[in-house]
Amino acid sequence: MSEIAQELTVTAAAFRSGAMPVTKVTRKLWQQAAGDLSRGLITLLSLWADHKAVYMALLNEDTKHIGVLRLDIRRDDFPSVSQFHAPAGRLERAISDLFGIRPDGADDTRPWLDHGRWQISHPLGATEPAEGPVVYEFLPIEGESLHQVAVGPVHAGIIEPGHFRITVQGETVVRLEVRLGYTHKGTDSLMVGAAPERGAMLAARTSGDSTVAYGWAFAQAVEAALGTEVPERAIWLRALMAELERLANHLGDIGGICNDAAFGMMLAQCSVLRERVLRASMQSFGHRLMRDIIIPGGVARDLDDEGHRALLALVASIRAAFPSIVALYDRTASLLDRTVSTGVLKPALARRFGAGGYVGRASGRDFDSRRDIPYAPYDRLTFEVPKRDEGDVDARIWIRIREVEQSLSIIMQILHQLPGGPIHTPAVPVGQPRQGLGLVEGFRGDILIWVALDAKGRVARCHMRDPSWFQWPLLEAVIEGNIIADFPLCNKSFNCSYSGHDL
Repeated sequence: MSEIAQELTVTAAAFRSGAMPVTKVTRKLWQQAAGDLSRGLITLLSLWADHKAVYMALLNEDTKHIGVLRLDIRRDDFPSVSQFHAPAGRLERAISDLFGIRPDGADDTRPWLDHGRWQISHPLGATEPAEGPVVYEFLPIEGESLHQVAVGPVHAGIIEPGHFRITVQGETVVRLEVRLGYTHKGTDSLMVGAAPERGAMLAARTSGDSTVAYGWAFAQAVEAALGTEVPERAIWLRALMAELERLANHLGDIGGICNDAAFGMMLAQCSVLRERVLRASMQSFGHRLMRDIIIPGGVARDLDDEGHRALLALVASIRAAFPSIVALYDRTASLLDRTVSTGVLKPALARRFGAGGYVGRASGRDFDSRRDIPYAPYDRLTFEVPKRDEGDVDARIWIRIREVEQSLSIIMQILHQLPGGPIHTPAVPVGQPRQGLGLVEGFRGDILIWVALDAKGRVARCHMRDPSWFQWPLLEAVIEGNIIADFPLCNKSFNCSYSGHDL
């Protein structure tokens, strides 16, 4: 094992209990880490920059140790990681767009988030006036009887914007290329100078269906940086909200995937259950999406007796109704004909990209940060992490089904074990710059947030990495060889975030 892989010695307990240490490296060691990534010795968690350096968060999946490398920038470039390890490509392109720092040696240097409509270039670096909209050059393709179908960025349904350039030969997809960035909100810029409370609000709005997970990851990062001790009750309430969020989204996805296979009955049944979750969340925490409830230092709202009873009733109602919905899916041959063996993601590719959530676990990557990089209260809860190896749409549905069942169990455990006491401790600045890392298992997979605070405790830099950064490229891979009519089905089975990716 290489020197870099051996350096990843920070345990989960260590990095969650204090500021995350950073290892400064030379350009040679940076390239060595890229080589380790290409050989599968370590997994890329994220890649980002500030004005002075580029950073790379890495995971050793065998030891479950984490490390953050820092390479100081002495000129306007850094050694490309993507030339050895493709999953880093779009993160590098985003760094180039935002900071003007060029990945030296990268094969793909096209803009990613910047569509030429920001009026300025490199908004987080040395800004200069933009040259205006640019023509985006899609990858060339040649062959007999090929034609292209352009889908989006505006879609027919209520969906975020994204452009899909599909090349087909007859009905068979030869290539899919995705272009994103249409929902870029400038969140990185808005974070600079924000108080932690304001930063938590911005984080919670990064991807609306993951407001709890983002809020928790941001709070984790701030609390780690400042050494804040969070009250026990607040920690358990955070997990309760996270499982409600997971439950609502999985129920919505199961129905939505089946609807894209022209089986509307599943959508109707699952939508009823999802609505029950949202109403119970509103009754328990005052907001259907539980937005702005998680704050640095704890939570902003407690669970009262009425909310407790509402959640007990919710679990009972879903447990009564869900098995028949699962049976309906499993016994409908025409539906299974669309989902089984469609959009297969090979396990080796899932592992190479560090695919999180149901995308990775449906393709054999047995990783869940609640279990593998454990954080309270999951280290005191009993649950299983479902895994399958088929990697098709059907497997991604079954992972969601099993996770619904596990979330119901976790919610009941929390309700029965919920401790009393306070729900918030102020996060007090320590009088010097600090950095912290948060890693939370959202419904799509692990969400990483890195926060650098100045001496006054305000955000100097915040990097947020949605699991979709590593899932969107895999969607391009799994659709190849399928018929074009199965693109919506594959797309929904991934359900990647546009907003969480575009920032």
